[in-house]
Amino acid sequence: MTRTSAREIAVHLVFQQAFSGDGAQALLERELTLEVFADRRGEEPLYADFPDQAQRDYICQLVRGVERYRQELDGRIERYARGWRVARIDRVAVSVLRVAIYEILHLPQVPDKVAINEAVEIAKKYLDTDVVGFVNGILGSLVREERPQEPAGKG
Repeated sequence: MTRTSAREIAVHLVFQQAFSGDGAQALLERELTLEVFADRRGEEPLYADFPDQAQRDYICQLVRGVERYRQELDGRIERYARGWRVARIDRVAVSVLRVAIYEILHLPQVPDKVAINEAVEIAKKYLDTDVVGFVNGILGSLVREERPQEPAGKG
């Protein structure tokens, strides 16, 4: 499993958390198990390999970080979505955006361009082209306006 796959699993969990109402820790304890991965393996190739400790740590860091900074992340989404409330945006897109914006703002070891490119690639797997462009536009605007020293990635 790669960091890209770990990031995508984190997006799945952030999406799931939005509906379950579970806290990050309870969700992680329930979902990051050999049994869950074995059950999902046949339906979703992403779950073919159980993450190693470093990958599990990264997944946990992302899911916990999104929970901790959700208000800040959603505020950034609404600021750069210009006229769109988070509640009106596709739930998968919101999950992708929350993870990517958390990485951009709180994980300096992840280059902004990498966070954007990874988010766009994940979005392409689950969303229509116009929504992928929307995700890319929000992330590009955030980086251009708040972190002009970093390249904005695609777009």
